[in-house]
Amino acid sequence: MAPKFGTSGLRGLVSDLTPDLVARHVAAFLRACPVGTGLHVGRDLRASSPRIAGDVIAAARAAGVPVTDCGALPTPALALSAMGAGAGAVMVTGSHIPADRNGLKFYLPAGEISKAEEAAILAQLNHPAPPAPASGAQTNAKPGPNYVTRYTRAFGPTALSGQRIGVWSQSAVGRDLLIEILSNLGAEVVEIGRRDDFLPVDTEAVDAPIRAMLAEAVASHGLQALVSTDGDGDRPLMVDDAGHILPGDVLGQITARALGAQIVVTPVSSNTGVDALRFDQVIRTKIGSPFVIAGMEGAGPARVVGYEANGGFLLGFDAQGPAGPLPRLMTRDSSLPIIAPLMQAGPAGLAALVARGPQRFTAADRLENVATAQSAALVAQLRDDPDARAEFLHSLGAAPQAQVDLTDGLRMTLGSGRIVHLRPSGNAPELRLYTEAEAPEAASELLAAGLEALRAQLQ
Repeated sequence: MAPKFGTSGLRGLVSDLTPDLVARHVAAFLRACPVGTGLHVGRDLRASSPRIAGDVIAAARAAGVPVTDCGALPTPALALSAMGAGAGAVMVTGSHIPADRNGLKFYLPAGEISKAEEAAILAQLNHPAPPAPASGAQTNAKPGPNYVTRYTRAFGPTALSGQRIGVWSQSAVGRDLLIEILSNLGAEVVEIGRRDDFLPVDTEAVDAPIRAMLAEAVASHGLQALVSTDGDGDRPLMVDDAGHILPGDVLGQITARALGAQIVVTPVSSNTGVDALRFDQVIRTKIGSPFVIAGMEGAGPARVVGYEANGGFLLGFDAQGPAGPLPRLMTRDSSLPIIAPLMQAGPAGLAALVARGPQRFTAADRLENVATAQSAALVAQLRDDPDARAEFLHSLGAAPQAQVDLTDGLRMTLGSGRIVHLRPSGNAPELRLYTEAEAPEAASELLAAGLEALRAQLQ
């Protein structure tokens, strides 16, 4: 499948992300979108990322645009640097998808591009510029310390004092910065699992062996929590003191309340517990940070935040931390939804904190190597054929009646209040399944049953 835009940027097989294809997309971006003072370029730790970042830099210089090479760093740190300089940015990352794939995330000086700007980039692909010699200046920068300072200034050196927190470093590009942030906030940090090869980590679909490994690490090291991120550091992964992974949307709810948000914008796939938390308004969108950003921008002058079910958190107003200011950052971030829940939990622990909140829990996974057309056809059949939908629900042990939401894919609310949501992936050959129930175990059981039923349907 040729590289294409999905829920967050352009993605495709590394073999298809040729220098020419990368150059054409970067040139189209620079023609379609204002980049202010220049272009900041960052990358994750995939083996292919340095080459692709070099292609991005060469294309920008050929267009006469000044380039700041920020090296390997998390996406939110790159965005923070570029926004502070009044510049655009390109992050080379495939996020959580396998190492044979990669991608580009595009940023304006004000933040991540919208779907309208994505369409403008694609339109410009049909009008390639003639080759030109490099004329844009190139400099190097290391914005990581400013990203660390953002959180130490807002939360203070004693925010996490007395907490023993593990960091599963794996191949996340922000692992060293995350360790530094937690240490600067007073935590005792225990690092586990650093590796040199790239491991794709999907914070919404952590497989059973990794879950078991993380739970064992919490117990063996006596941790209050264990944290990590996806490959480019814009999605958090958190394990509580009981060894359970906390869903990203639960972290989002906790963080929104801790910041005093008035309006919450979140995709339809996020759990419904947020509706019970008495925010002034909860706005539901299609899945993907561009849709969340559009919802936040349309919310007016209010204390607005956004988050996704994967845990990525967007701060849409200038907030105040316990020790200092926390300026807005309109891109997905993983550090804030790690720090805020840890602070809110305190000595009682994360498990106790979650137990005090709404008891609605999600689970998610995907069937891999399913062609997008095949996924779309199955979802369309279940959407349009009541008999096929009733048979599918019967295979899950559910009554045939369900309230249907077509905001993004097929989301069915069962008579029991549980939810089953099917959606073809926008950037990989995968069929996504999301479930929601009144307990984590029930959501996981519904997920397993749903995946088994879908496999049978696809045979």
